[in-house]
Amino acid sequence: MSHSISTICRALLIAGGVALASHGVLAADKDKPKGPEISRVIAKEMTAAQKALQAGQWNDALKNLDAAEAKSPLTPFDQKSIDDFRAYADVKLGNMKGAEAAYEKELATGAVTPEEKSRITRALFTFAANASQFQKVIDYGKEMNDAGTATPNDLAIIAQSYFLSKDCKNSAVWADKAIAASRKAGEAPKENLYLFKLQCASDAQDNAGMVAVLYDLIRLSNKSTHWNELLRIERQDEHEDRNLLQIDRLMYDTKSMNQDTDYIELAQLLNDAGFPGEAGNVLEAVLASPVMKDEHKERTTRLLNSLKARADADKKGLPQADAEAAKSATGGLSLSAGESHFAVGDYQAAVTSLTAAIQKDQLKHPDEAYIYLGRSQAALKNYAEAKKAFSQLKGIPNSSPKVAKLWELYGETLGH
Repeated sequence: MSHSISTICRALLIAGGVALASHGVLAADKDKPKGPEISRVIAKEMTAAQKALQAGQWNDALKNLDAAEAKSPLTPFDQKSIDDFRAYADVKLGNMKGAEAAYEKELATGAVTPEEKSRITRALFTFAANASQFQKVIDYGKEMNDAGTATPNDLAIIAQSYFLSKDCKNSAVWADKAIAASRKAGEAPKENLYLFKLQCASDAQDNAGMVAVLYDLIRLSNKSTHWNELLRIERQDEHEDRNLLQIDRLMYDTKSMNQDTDYIELAQLLNDAGFPGEAGNVLEAVLASPVMKDEHKERTTRLLNSLKARADADKKGLPQADAEAAKSATGGLSLSAGESHFAVGDYQAAVTSLTAAIQKDQLKHPDEAYIYLGRSQAALKNYAEAKKAFSQLKGIPNSSPKVAKLWELYGETLGH
């Protein structure tokens, strides 16, 4: 997040050019003042310093500035001008600590204009960020924010400085300000703003806080790592197999499974729930995956072989299942047919059966119908229809609000 030294130099070269222009007229006629001017006391030294700066002779410029500063009496404008030239020369020499000190001294003269103060404050903010001077970053950043000159990135740097100072409360406050400013500017918020909040919630063992941030992170980036972390938290205190099955299904569909035991657990839950075809697909996927451990291969292969006969029977029986479902006045048989079509990858037929199941109603678990319908539409890349199906879950009685919310989040991310 911090700026490189070369970036600072480029920025300050521009600022320095403005500063030189503002001091281009040295006092020549005290009877005809042209606004704040460098006094006759240091006119010779400042003219020499300016010429040295324009010629790129940085050390010569500093010598002339030292000579000017040794004279008296100096007006506040004299001191301010010396400090401004000194900061510019120090930047050119790569002496950022010297430039920082000169700018701080310049501000203390009280002779800077509002425009100059804004420029110098930003320079000091950048110096402090590069030097990991977190309190200075915060102080200068707040000044910029109060003056209305802080960018979304500036606010993000303040949030980071609070985070690195181990002040999670204020880090979250400024992260939220940076997020809001980014959105107002039509920009995507920076991911690390959410990561600050996530780490703070994790350190506080605040699972609810982590879940809230992970929802935002997934909406922002849809990264499988964030899905994995979210779903692992959500299944920690879940004891109902139906809900565990849905959470594991989500981990599978979001490609966020990173352990072979996740696949095996999902296959077992699917098998227990009467979905041998889908369970077999999961086991075939893990056996072809780099996460498959050698010590689990034999067991996984045996489980897959035990499922094949039932899965094959379901596949062969699909025409009869479709015929019986068509005759039935209730939706149970259509739901079963839709689940079987999904397992063999015939997603359009699955959509037809599942839509019929929902229309006929009288389902023991209508949430299953909407989940399979959404997954089938997602497989067909009909994302708007998939999102619509998942959004229906929150209104189904006796279904898990947590699971419904997770599938709805998945629907939001489809196509991203």
